[in-house]
Amino acid sequence: MSITPELLSGSADINSKYETKLGIVCDMGEGYGKWKMGPDEDIMPLIDVANIACGFHAGDFNIMAKTVKLAKEHGVKVGSHPGLPDLLGFGRRKWDIPADEVFNLIMYQTGALKAFLDAEGMPLNHIKAHGELFFYVARDEGVMRALMKAAKIFDVPVIVAKNKRIQEVAEEMGVDLIQELYVDVDYSNEGHLVPVQQSRPKNGEIIYDLVKTAALEDTITSVDNTVLNLNFGENPFLLCLHSDMPTALDNVKASRRAIDEVNAIKYTK
Repeated sequence: MSITPELLSGSADINSKYETKLGIVCDMGEGYGKWKMGPDEDIMPLIDVANIACGFHAGDFNIMAKTVKLAKEHGVKVGSHPGLPDLLGFGRRKWDIPADEVFNLIMYQTGALKAFLDAEGMPLNHIKAHGELFFYVARDEGVMRALMKAAKIFDVPVIVAKNKRIQEVAEEMGVDLIQELYVDVDYSNEGHLVPVQQSRPKNGEIIYDLVKTAALEDTITSVDNTVLNLNFGENPFLLCLHSDMPTALDNVKASRRAIDEVNAIKYTK
């Protein structure tokens, strides 16, 4: 028996404007100074889209420049990954910030990344909020609208987890969405993402099975082992993976293998 959480009941056909097959999006450039976070050089050749940190939760001007060049080398599309100003907490601690300030910090960080993209002759592909800001967008409509307002100014879509209310607001504001699915963290029975720290540990073998099930059966198992209907249907979507997990490279390799197999079945013209 499976259930369809209200949160996941929105349409996924909006993805088809940007995605013609399954792809991998990964958070990248999340070191700082001499501190490295994640095997970016090994992961970048395996993914399709990169969210690059913009200096508030992680990343700095040198890392941003290096990561943009690495993405260009491997033909990876790049979007901004703005976070809360919380280097010590990696942008994953709860903050209470007014919506107008959220708008400003998204504009500031995305503008910085776009400058590096301009220098390499690359377009800004999207905006995706990081960590606690990602959850803040999902639970606070004012913050949600601040993100959409910034995306409209930069004229790019927003990458979000499947969320019916976000889809409604985006349609109202004239902002395009690309919906994604997380496979290295869990979902609650209500369709909410479970924070990294509270999710069950995953490895490549588990990730492979999760991806195949999601893509072929349109379901995923919640943190309580309830089968959730995803409602992607035949529409392609992005798989989001974190680069800062101990098993990050194995997770990406397993996802790449799984989606290449699915794409050969479902999305090869």
